[in-house]
Order: sequence, then C-alpha cells, then structure tokens
Amino acid sequence: MRVIAGKARRLQLKTIEGMETRPTTDRVKETLFNMLNPDLYDCCFLDLFSGSGAIGIEALSRGASKAVFVDKSKACTDVIKANLKFTRLEEDAEVITGGVLETIAALGNRNERFDIIFMDPPYAGGFYEPVLKEILNAGILSEEGYVVAESANDFDFPKVAGFKINKERKCGPAVMTFLFLGEE
Repeated sequence: MRVIAGKARRLQLKTIEGMETRPTTDRVKETLFNMLNPDLYDCCFLDLFSGSGAIGIEALSRGASKAVFVDKSKACTDVIKANLKFTRLEEDAEVITGGVLETIAALGNRNERFDIIFMDPPYAGGFYEPVLKEILNAGILSEEGYVVAESANDFDFPKVAGFKINKERKCGPAVMTFLFLGEE
C-alpha cells in the first residue's frame, strides 16, 4: 500500500498484519480521491476506523490542512503514527486511540468541525447508523461538509434523519456513499 499523489507520493505505508483491518485498495483509493480532490485543499479531514491511516494520510498528502485519525486498536494507531512520521505529515495530524462514538462526542465537546469525514467501519458491524447519528449529535460536520462512507457493494445503506445521500459510486468490491446535511 502506498500514497498515490501529493507531497508523500509513492511512499510505501505499513499495514496491520492479520485480518484486523481491511485496507482500501489503491484502485478504490484513487477513485475516491478523484471525487474528493476539488474539496481537499485546506480542509479538515476526519478518518474514522482508520486502520493503517492510508486514507487520512492521502488527504494530508494532497493538501488537507489537518487530519484526525480514530481507531480503537492501539496496534492500528501505532502503525498510523509510524506512517505519519515516515511520510513527514505528523505535524498536521492527530491520532486518537478510542471508540469511534465516544471520540466523536469528545471532538464535539472540543468544538471541532470537519469538512470531510471518511468512515470505513467493519462492514457487518452495524456501525453506519449510530456513527452518523453521533456525528449529527456532536455537530462535528461543517455546514458545507460531507461524510463519505465505504461499504460492501451489496449493502443497503440506511436512511438517517438529518442526512441526505448525494451520490453513491461503486468502486470494485466497495461502494462510496456521499452524505450531506439535510433531509431526503
């Protein structure tokens, strides 16, 4: 796995051994960042269920002003910190080891706001609806911001009051769902 573009282009990233994470493939990552590119420069980026940190690191490499990485696994956050150091992007990053719902609430208490929130939870974990509801409750999504949720391509994405689905893009074995504030 590597950084595709930007300041850290072509640098190889460490990954987590075993089945604890499901890294986003370079092909899927490239498709995703082609869609995000117009909004990345100087944005605040939140990477939930970060794994190796590849998505948030790609955002920083391509011009995001700040990225916050959240994962409950210390092994994952240790790899994220190593990857940030290796890519020399740690100055604009914060890595948090903790549960996603609790961390979202804490970020809201700190009055943090994000322009792009990326979430790639375990597909079968039932996280999509609770995480989206907590994002609304905590008020961490900027008014013009959006959430991108990666899911399996056979997943029926839940409707969550307060969010409207703007678009869905199939990327190989995954689907990227873009959600904005508002009602369907």
